[in-house]
Amino acid sequence: MSNSLEEVHQSVATQNKKSVFKRLFAFLGPAYLVSVGYMDPGNWATDIAGGSQFGYALLWVLLMSNLMALLLQSLSARLGIVTQRDLAQASRETYSKSINYILYFLAEIAIAACDLAEVLGMAIGINLLFGIPLIEAVMITVLDTFLLLFLINKGIRKMEAFIIALVMIIGLSFIFEMIFAQPEMGKVLYGLIPSLPNESALYIAIGIIGATVMPHNLYLHSSLVQTRKFSRTDQGIKQAIKYNLIDSTIALNLAFLVNAAILILAAATFFKNGMHEVAEIQDAYRFLQPLLGTKWASILFAVALIAAGQSSTVTGTLAGQIVMEGYLNLRIQPWVRRILTRLIAIVPAVVVILIYGESVTGKLLVFSQVVLSLQLGFAIIPLIHFVSDKSKMKGHHIGTLTQIAAWLIATIIVSLNAKLVYSEIQGWLETSNNPIVLWLTVVPLAIGFLILLLYIVIKPFVSKAKLNINNHSPHDMHLKFTETAIYDNKNIAITVDFSVADENALNHAFKIGGKEANYTLIHIVESVGAMFYGKQIDDHETTIDETLLLEYKSMLKEKGFHVETVLGFGRPNRVIPKLVNKGNFDILIMGTHGHVGLKDLLFGTTVDRLRHKIAIPLLIVKK
Repeated sequence: MSNSLEEVHQSVATQNKKSVFKRLFAFLGPAYLVSVGYMDPGNWATDIAGGSQFGYALLWVLLMSNLMALLLQSLSARLGIVTQRDLAQASRETYSKSINYILYFLAEIAIAACDLAEVLGMAIGINLLFGIPLIEAVMITVLDTFLLLFLINKGIRKMEAFIIALVMIIGLSFIFEMIFAQPEMGKVLYGLIPSLPNESALYIAIGIIGATVMPHNLYLHSSLVQTRKFSRTDQGIKQAIKYNLIDSTIALNLAFLVNAAILILAAATFFKNGMHEVAEIQDAYRFLQPLLGTKWASILFAVALIAAGQSSTVTGTLAGQIVMEGYLNLRIQPWVRRILTRLIAIVPAVVVILIYGESVTGKLLVFSQVVLSLQLGFAIIPLIHFVSDKSKMKGHHIGTLTQIAAWLIATIIVSLNAKLVYSEIQGWLETSNNPIVLWLTVVPLAIGFLILLLYIVIKPFVSKAKLNINNHSPHDMHLKFTETAIYDNKNIAITVDFSVADENALNHAFKIGGKEANYTLIHIVESVGAMFYGKQIDDHETTIDETLLLEYKSMLKEKGFHVETVLGFGRPNRVIPKLVNKGNFDILIMGTHGHVGLKDLLFGTTVDRLRHKIAIPLLIVKK
């Protein structure tokens, strides 16, 4: 598996910094790229809706969400620092292919929902500030993918500086907005006490959580921290964890202040004046000037909105790249990946605007944040498992209290989501003219996702992670050998795949050749990367396979056998014949798992191709 965000991996040096401040400054940056996702246009929509409908009552949700985000982002950073794997890569190495495909699909949905909010928000800002029609403004947002390409080519520090500049614009805009609005500080403090006025408040509260604790940010942060190059000693890793925690604390608290300012602004203007239905960003823009008595209130609002959309879309497309490469181990051209991500967001935005008009954009923004919240459990639960795993974290796993806090956060989020899904489905069933369709489609889908969630909760508890090399071989490398001498063949090639089939193949080889023969163990790396890059690939799977092959060699040499190893890359039926024909072998021995049915047909096809391509006898040893 290749490095996460390979073009900027370990591109920022943190070593040889004489002062603590310089070392800290070298680490500062990743959390600011993450923090913009916590103040994107999706947050604006939920914060404005919450403030206009319920005043200051939901401020506590923002505070709770910020504390959740701080803990979860620190766990994400810890995972990347210690394991040098992002969250998607760690999931790929832990769960089965089928589960990873589902998790990848859900992550892509979350990123598309996030990007939808950013596209709409930025387009609305352009529309309000310059009077450009909303559809055309949406189309303009495609251009910022090229800005991202420009920034990533200039290096991660330049990108971080650009994002921080946009964050400063957002922050300064809302400082002035607070001066104009003059909120009642007593009611602001009262809003920090937990309360839910009604059922509608729950929907908005979950939207706020979805907008604040964002699943794609967990993937992003675990990758961005790997842009720092530091000593891989125990002390160096601890220092990196500490400095990244400081980075996260500063950046996310700034994001909290921006979110709180948006909700307070809505409460101090719209709610105060009895305008409880202001949920559209466009309405907020139009009402600010007459309510606050200055045109600058609206102008600064639109400027901050464009800055929020632009900054968060940069990080959203980066997250898309990380998720695709991590789950699928597949790299495509960065500009292709970013254009695809943007189109996935633009198409539904354009369709909805064309069909329903511009008035529904606020509802679409809130809905996108609820979708994000529903996906959170599928990112949070694996993350908690990974950072709690002693073998994965090499002694830097989280403590018991942190684990309890993390699982409590996961429980709260999943419980709120379960209640929301149940309420929504119940409402649909009661109002639908054809409820049988819902019973046959939506209900089974919801149950399926519940089963998947339970699976990813339980699975790591009952099985060891694939990162543990000793578990790569089902028989834990303890092969039982029988030695019967025939000694007819002197150069024997044996294919191995680190499964139970190896034991049979090796024992048959030793019966044929004894300790006088020369044995060559051949293993083929079949990953997507190996097929594309061949022997140039340097990923985690290749490292594991190479290690296991050398362990086989060492073990067999200790038993007195003459053993060499060969590692091939690509499709076995193509690579094995080339390796065998190039060597001076007398026979090729392959083990099987006792395939039946379709597997037998497929394996038979592979064997037939091999048999016709090699010039020596082929012995198939069945289990």
